[in-house]
Amino acid sequence: MSDTRRAFVERHRRLLRLEQRAEADEAERLLQTRSDAELVARGTTLLRLEVADLEPGPGGALQVRLRSSRGDRLPAHRLSPGDLVALRAHGDSGRDAPAATGVVAKVRAAELAVALDDEDADLPSLLRVDRLASDVTWQRLTAALAELEREPAVERRAFVGALFGEREPEFAAAATPTWFDATLDASQQQAVAHALAARHVALIHGPPGTGKTTALVEFVRQVAARGERVLACAPSNVAVDNLVERLAGSGLKLVRLGHPARVSEAALAVSLAAQVDRAPEQKILKTVRHEVEQGLRAVQRATNRRDRQAARDEVRARRRELRQLEGAITRGIVDGADVVLATNTGAADRLLTGGPRFAQLVIDEAAQALEASCWIPLAVADRVLLAGDHCQLPPTILSERAAAEGLATTLFERLMRSPVGERIARMLTVQYRMHERIMGYSAARFYAGRLTAAPAVAAHLLSDLDGVATSEWTAVPLRFVDTAGCGFDETPGDDDGSKANPGEAEIVTRIVQRWLHDGVDPRAIAVITPYNAQVQALRRALPENVEIGTVDGLQGREKEAVAVSLVRSNEGGELGFLRELRRLNVALTRARRHLTIVGDSATLAHDQELLGLVEHLQAHADYRSAFEFPVGEALG
Repeated sequence: MSDTRRAFVERHRRLLRLEQRAEADEAERLLQTRSDAELVARGTTLLRLEVADLEPGPGGALQVRLRSSRGDRLPAHRLSPGDLVALRAHGDSGRDAPAATGVVAKVRAAELAVALDDEDADLPSLLRVDRLASDVTWQRLTAALAELEREPAVERRAFVGALFGEREPEFAAAATPTWFDATLDASQQQAVAHALAARHVALIHGPPGTGKTTALVEFVRQVAARGERVLACAPSNVAVDNLVERLAGSGLKLVRLGHPARVSEAALAVSLAAQVDRAPEQKILKTVRHEVEQGLRAVQRATNRRDRQAARDEVRARRRELRQLEGAITRGIVDGADVVLATNTGAADRLLTGGPRFAQLVIDEAAQALEASCWIPLAVADRVLLAGDHCQLPPTILSERAAAEGLATTLFERLMRSPVGERIARMLTVQYRMHERIMGYSAARFYAGRLTAAPAVAAHLLSDLDGVATSEWTAVPLRFVDTAGCGFDETPGDDDGSKANPGEAEIVTRIVQRWLHDGVDPRAIAVITPYNAQVQALRRALPENVEIGTVDGLQGREKEAVAVSLVRSNEGGELGFLRELRRLNVALTRARRHLTIVGDSATLAHDQELLGLVEHLQAHADYRSAFEFPVGEALG
């Protein structure tokens, strides 16, 4: 192994340990310091649940349906499909050993379905559910580093060497393909053609709204047309499902790997579990599943230990038969697919590691993926296309030390900034989302002025939408409401380190109310703020169908109208999250037709970069002082 790779593996192994410890410490801190009432309020715990039913779930897993013992709707919570959870007796604390663990499969207003890890779990009559951190991801990341430590096979040495700067990446003579999508712009065509010519690695740099996924879909179709199999990955289930949905009409054979509970409704039809359900051998599978279901009912009906054990033994035997049958079917489905899709860590599935290699790997949102996670699918592919934008949010890292020492640097960013970055990367330069004035600051600050707005969006406004009245809040694309000198001081939030700004929250609420008054659909509106405390304050004031969230929650999304509440307002010029320019870039590029920024220019001016934003807004936005909007008066 080269010194470069050895140093990389040793450093990342140490940094991953720091991050895993930070995650575990944070989870432990919450359980140790928060009461049950606080955990419920945070949405990570549900209390007083009872078993409504036991049933076989996708893949034969035992699934338990839980409901409130009071028979009403579940309280507001943050549990969602794919979350790992612990089931404990209601009287236990979150520190007690769980009766069972599992994965949230479905969430309904009055019910929660959990796919259990252990078919023999004895569940108490009254339960609590706590969201957990999982160590499976860490095990897979560590295993990927261990694999990278080994000397690669001869046919992979040039590929691995190119990713570490030890060999020059090679490109074949670029030929212009016949495009499947005739609407691709010139920069998209150039990026796809460049990636098709890559023998080792290529990058597509896709700034906000530039059609990165459109380019990726074209690339995948071109590779498949050459008769080559594609593995398509991304760091999150949401990003993988987005690729699935965009490839759905391509005519390609797709298989989405992953626990069915983590797959979106739109992508479920091509999930492996769904395709197994449609397999010709399904009649046999249904018979065995029915036997499993009958066995589960027998377990529930058993009145003594001996009968219950006998019923469980029978269920275990039938489930073993079910797994063997499904194993043979799944291998045939996966090996026969044109495109297999999974999260980066999901690519550790034995169906991939134990099967034939993939000619091409695609990793979307690669600028948000820990580099170690990319080496999981890289181990089963011969070349790779990375797509993303290192000028938007990096991976979420809890350990400040690990982030500072390099864990936050992704493979995408490392290659972009390497000596070969210009050779292997192509940037998309036409954006199809924002009015040109909305994109102006980001285009200049992050993309060297190379972005242009497509003619269809360059001048579009809220007032152009059907049913929206023309007013001073719908006929301008960009507005800055400056709260300097208005006494809108920030306040500490309930969460550790969070901030709120009640004065800003009121201004934002009145702005949104004016948009609604002018006819803007509430579903076309988003409010973005860096702080959870401000999110909570705004949620109490605005309608439920107006989306309100942090920057992280809105990355990759877009809305017709967006209000950004910057929150920070203090004499010391303390700015916190606002100094993270990539986070700011995301916030300012979600809006299509109108963006209003509410903030304190005096506080922002303490940072040279943020002063640049203020100066840009003063020059290019409709500039207003919050003094113009007295408390209690409707906005004009």
